[in-house]
Amino acid sequence: MAEDSDQEKTEEATPRKKEKAREKGQVPRSKELATAAVLISSAVGFLWIGKSMALAMQAVFVELFTIERAKIYDIHAFLNGLAGVLQGILGPMAAFMALVFVCAFIGSVALGGVTISAEAAAPKLNRMSPLQGFKRMFGPQALVELIKAFAKFAVVATVAIMLLVWLFPNILQVSEKASPHDIISAVTMFLWMFVGLCCSILIIVLIDIPFQIYNHNKQLKMSMQEIKDEYKDTEGNPEIKRRIRKLQMEMTQQRMMGEVPKADVVVTNPDHFAVALRYDTKGSKAPVVIAKGVDFIAEQIRQIAREHDIPIMRQPTLARAIYYTTELDREIPGDLFAAVAQILAYVYQLKLFQSGKGARPKPVSIDQHIPSALVLDQDGRPIHPQDSDNTSQ
Repeated sequence: MAEDSDQEKTEEATPRKKEKAREKGQVPRSKELATAAVLISSAVGFLWIGKSMALAMQAVFVELFTIERAKIYDIHAFLNGLAGVLQGILGPMAAFMALVFVCAFIGSVALGGVTISAEAAAPKLNRMSPLQGFKRMFGPQALVELIKAFAKFAVVATVAIMLLVWLFPNILQVSEKASPHDIISAVTMFLWMFVGLCCSILIIVLIDIPFQIYNHNKQLKMSMQEIKDEYKDTEGNPEIKRRIRKLQMEMTQQRMMGEVPKADVVVTNPDHFAVALRYDTKGSKAPVVIAKGVDFIAEQIRQIAREHDIPIMRQPTLARAIYYTTELDREIPGDLFAAVAQILAYVYQLKLFQSGKGARPKPVSIDQHIPSALVLDQDGRPIHPQDSDNTSQ
């Protein structure tokens, strides 16, 4: 019983499962949305260019049924005249067809997006199985489609009856006359009835779209064992690992850049390294590295610091020492306390001077406060190896 319960697909699909399903062409689709898009666009098209199409068709019939001596004996004259009137109908017809085509495409991909899958287009032998066909004919999905068909019929029939009752007096009035104006009124009236019937399909669409999304998510549900197996597969995939590391680095970088405006000072190399420090006298015992980077990231840190008026100190030796010895969101090592304290004191005096409450501070020299073991080059190697060896001993 425990194994059976484990195999029950009760868990929401993972992003990887959804991605694989999309690659196979398994996305939510609504046939009702596509149908409604075609019908409504057709109705709008008739309202938009129906008059132009009607006038063009009238010209065609006039040309066809007008008997002229020149056209009877000269087939070229007849064809030229017919071609002239046909050209007048091509423009409205092309615009109408383009509108319907575009709306049909949008209606087809609006739910689920555009997917190109060779696997979905490939023939499947299991669909040729009579047993599988019997299951599809009498399965739950077929029952849902039957209910939808009855619902569509009920909605369209109800709207049609309401429109007929509403327009019945006008229909009787038009039927008693036969003037051209009344014929145009009748065509316009029936066109608006068509628009109303098309819009009634929207009721079905509003019900069908949530159902298709729910049904799609239900089909993609996974068991706990499937989630565990997928986790094992993805953890052992080098490409997935690289992608995860890349995403983690991007997220860390975004979070780090968001912390730069909170810094007290930015120490630079000045071009290749940048380290942002914050010292909270109540929350930490020593200054904390809230952002650091080299080259492009260092330039971003300096740019954000300039935008927020954060002091930028050019101290190459200290910048490299902090960068290579201190992790992000960690306090600086004790050997650098004295050097960083000099920097923070200078920044504090500089802020007093800028606010008119103190004298201009003198530039600080801090290299003598940095241990020789922490005097590093661009690659993080000690510049004085002998001093480093003595320190380690």
